[in-house]
Amino acid sequence: MDYNVLGKSILDNIGGEENIQEFYHCATRLRFILNDPKKADKKKVETLKGVISVVESGGQFQVVIGNKVKDLYNVMTQDLNISTETAAAGKSQNKISPLNRLIDLLSGTFAPAFGLLAGSGLLKGIILLATFVGLQPDSGAYLILSAAADSLFYFLPIILAISAARKFKTDQFLAVVLAGALLHPTIVEALNSGQAVNFFGIPVILANYSSSVIPILFSVWILSKVEPFVKRFLHESIQTFIAPMICLVIMVLLTLIVVGPIATYVGNALADGYLLIYKLSPIISGIIIGALWQVFVIFGLHWAFIPIMINNIANLGSDTLMAMCTPAVVAQAGAALGVFLRSRDKQFKSLSFSAFITGLFGVTEPAIYGVNLRLKKPFIMGVISGAVGGAIIGAAGSRSTIFGTLSFVTFPAYFGKGFAAYAFSYFFSLVLACVLTYFFGGVKEFEAEDTIAVTNEANIISPVAGELLPLEKVADETFSSGAMGEGFAVSPTSGKIVAPIEGEITMVFPTGHALGIRNSQGFEVLIHIGIDTVSMKGKGFVKHVSEGDQIKQGDLLIDFDPEIIKKAGLDPTVIVVFTNRESYKNVANLSSFNQSINEGSEIATLTL
Repeated sequence: MDYNVLGKSILDNIGGEENIQEFYHCATRLRFILNDPKKADKKKVETLKGVISVVESGGQFQVVIGNKVKDLYNVMTQDLNISTETAAAGKSQNKISPLNRLIDLLSGTFAPAFGLLAGSGLLKGIILLATFVGLQPDSGAYLILSAAADSLFYFLPIILAISAARKFKTDQFLAVVLAGALLHPTIVEALNSGQAVNFFGIPVILANYSSSVIPILFSVWILSKVEPFVKRFLHESIQTFIAPMICLVIMVLLTLIVVGPIATYVGNALADGYLLIYKLSPIISGIIIGALWQVFVIFGLHWAFIPIMINNIANLGSDTLMAMCTPAVVAQAGAALGVFLRSRDKQFKSLSFSAFITGLFGVTEPAIYGVNLRLKKPFIMGVISGAVGGAIIGAAGSRSTIFGTLSFVTFPAYFGKGFAAYAFSYFFSLVLACVLTYFFGGVKEFEAEDTIAVTNEANIISPVAGELLPLEKVADETFSSGAMGEGFAVSPTSGKIVAPIEGEITMVFPTGHALGIRNSQGFEVLIHIGIDTVSMKGKGFVKHVSEGDQIKQGDLLIDFDPEIIKKAGLDPTVIVVFTNRESYKNVANLSSFNQSINEGSEIATLTL
């Protein structure tokens, strides 16, 4: 896949770099906050090769790519020079609700580090598994591997300080030093020894900030307000070194004395609040999370739960929420497996099996967008199976001791209370979703509509009766040279223009002599009636469609009079051009030229 081509195509269809306010990625998606969301062409982006789906949620334009998203992101930020640090010029027209702002904050903070969070959790799971097959906890191998796995979680405030500083647009290095002060060995030693600490008589309430989430987010947000305030009173000549010193003193003191203790209290309250809800009915909690987790993922709402999971592990030593999410994930993978077993379409079987494998590793976007939501019923079967599995896990009280991917590889993280039920629920949800999809997933009905077989092809019919001509014979070098794309021409014998392809009218020239059509698959067709007929200023042309209209193949688009065009001394030849030729694999079955054709005659087959 050419990531330069894909990245540029995405950029062109979301309004260009000037329309980007913020840009980052998570495990499977490019995430854009746009100045004007109306400039983004969702349907066109969805048709690009390499794009699984597009989701507009939480004030974000999310392009689902899959496991290769980081490679594409690197190309877009390096080769295409898209800035990720500053908002594009122009006032944003994207009004975001408070809830969407919260989701955007959490996703913007955690998404850049999510792969590393999941990878570190995965390594911790493998180390736990290795101890059961002979790895000794006092060995050098265990010591080194544990340091690698635990490092991120111990220094999590520093990692979050970087992404939070980017999100709040404040000095990243200052934010990192602020987080480092919270984890400084002397502070940790004072906490562990129970030493009373004060700052010139002001008592300091020490807390364990390792693996914490909320304190550093609060602190960096306040830093983003303090830094510009301090700079306002300093001359530019001394801002570089005086401003960081003042901000550092203010923020470290403010964090240790005020922000840290309050944020720690909020974190404890959040953990206690979650426990209270969970204990009211673990089974109902499991049903709700098991059923809706993947729905949350679709709308980006799952980011609101990530801090709760990490906070539970930091404050309680374990987390039940992550356990209840797992059946929802594996059920969607099982549904994709059911499609694979039921489908007879080779291309779709390959896609669904690949989605099943990635689902086992906790990445469900290929299964959700590429398979299950396209057929609809398999996604529902996954929701049902996830709810059943969640109920089992909730009843057993299964829990995780580490944060990691929701996959079979992290099974060791669930050793302890409820592990047997967790393992049973995992495989039961997978098999149940597979069986339900196989028998009730509607795969045959979906394929009977031939949707899958033709999604990358389109048949083009002639928009007018007359003599079919190659573009080379058109008396206009712009078209005859092929600069506009491949296509054909018709010397008309009638004055009715019908749609050569179904889709949306993307452009109608005011004079009526030209219009553009794009269908849902991404095929684009330009119809141009006559040579230099723009000079007629609409005389002899009657438009029957407007920009934005949805039309079917064969629908009447324009009436025109070839004789009036000839009397004006102009050529009435009708030209049809496939304008986005670079997106096509092939233009096949092109009819023989220099023959008479009827309106609606099939001329060519395009393949994306």
